[in-house]
Amino acid sequence: MFDDDFEFDSPEEALSSVERYEEMIRNKDQYFFDADAFEKIIDYYIEKNDPVKALQVVEYALSQHPYASGFFVKQAQLFIMTNQTAKAFKMLEKAETLETSNPDIYVLRGNLLENQDRHEEALENYQKALLFAEETDEICLQIAYVYQNLGAYENAIVYLKRCLEANMEHQDALYELAFCYDVLDKQEESIHFYEQYIDEEPYSYAAWYNLGNAYIKLEMYEKAIDAYDYAILIKENFAAAYFNKGNALVGLERYMDAINVYRQTFEYEQPDAETYCCMGECYEKLEMMDEARSFYKKAVKLDARLAEGWFGIGVTLDFEERWFESLHFYKKALELDNANPEYWFALGDSYSKLGNVEEAEQAYEKVMELAPDDIEIWLDYSSLMFEEGKNEEAIGILSEGIKINAQAAELYYRMVAYLFANGQYQEAINYLEQALISDPEKSELLFEYLPQLQNNKVIIDILNRYIS
Repeated sequence: MFDDDFEFDSPEEALSSVERYEEMIRNKDQYFFDADAFEKIIDYYIEKNDPVKALQVVEYALSQHPYASGFFVKQAQLFIMTNQTAKAFKMLEKAETLETSNPDIYVLRGNLLENQDRHEEALENYQKALLFAEETDEICLQIAYVYQNLGAYENAIVYLKRCLEANMEHQDALYELAFCYDVLDKQEESIHFYEQYIDEEPYSYAAWYNLGNAYIKLEMYEKAIDAYDYAILIKENFAAAYFNKGNALVGLERYMDAINVYRQTFEYEQPDAETYCCMGECYEKLEMMDEARSFYKKAVKLDARLAEGWFGIGVTLDFEERWFESLHFYKKALELDNANPEYWFALGDSYSKLGNVEEAEQAYEKVMELAPDDIEIWLDYSSLMFEEGKNEEAIGILSEGIKINAQAAELYYRMVAYLFANGQYQEAINYLEQALISDPEKSELLFEYLPQLQNNKVIIDILNRYIS
């Protein structure tokens, strides 16, 4: 038997209809439901995370409404949920033959194609969806994601702006736009956009937040703080704004203020390892090593894989000349982040201070491999060799450094000192002239390393010629 048409709008009616449907199944009977009722029963099972039952409902729905394209779309959606991709494609084809103007067909097919890395085909489908959709913001966002996957960030920006034109309050689009501007290193353009956006939407906390982020990347810390303050004013519990405001204060070297702001994040979310680590760094900058170490320890207790926290503990011990103890923590950091030149450098320095020359050499060589443009590593490594009486090795290291960093006057001035100490006076003078051509303002570096050269008449005469 067929029941009368059955519609419902309230949750109670929906549940009643589900009960009638399940009664029909139990009785092996056949009642009639209109298309809207069937859709809601399907959605009920989807919400219950029971796609198998939802698919069964779709089968019944199609037996009663064989030309309703929406049910083929629902079936495709459920096939996607149950990883039956080929069947999903077939259902979307059937839906398209019945109703070519249904945007859901093209959105779902676009999703499937995108998951298969068929980006160009996905874009074609999303563009079709745009032709028929009344609300376009989510489709524009999907198109932007595809362009991001293709590395076409300029195109992504175009569609993110279209998304925001359709829905000015779309938070995800605002954050993705900030990401694209960041990748393209177009912070000024980003600032211009967010300022214009805020003129129209002055209470958008996300816009103020992203404006602050753009300012912070340009090291315009005062303006960044103002932007974060507006974001916090609009959304008092905006923990991320407090955190980034703390970062801006660090940029201004206002470390105690930064600590207080970082602490405010704990009023709105659970303490996390990264924030503890940032607080530790602030105390480290203030040379309050006990407090710094305490916060670094809190950080690694929450996240034992946070290399920066272990490294921070090592730095505090190094500062207190507890070099042997620092080694353990530097090694721990390197176990987690073996390609970090800063960690290798610190390890080498500790070994050097302990007189473990061979281990220091190995660490320094790793730094040169990972960060050959770091001027300090060439200076420190060559200095270690020079102080060990290995003048030729020191000169060789510095020569290699100069090949890679030809504009670094610091390396030339240090080379002058090594060559003079090695009795290679003419070569030393040649390097001195190159150093003075490169940067005469840094000539004091020569005397910092080898003070006795202040009494060398030849050196002084050359300096006077370039500096006066």
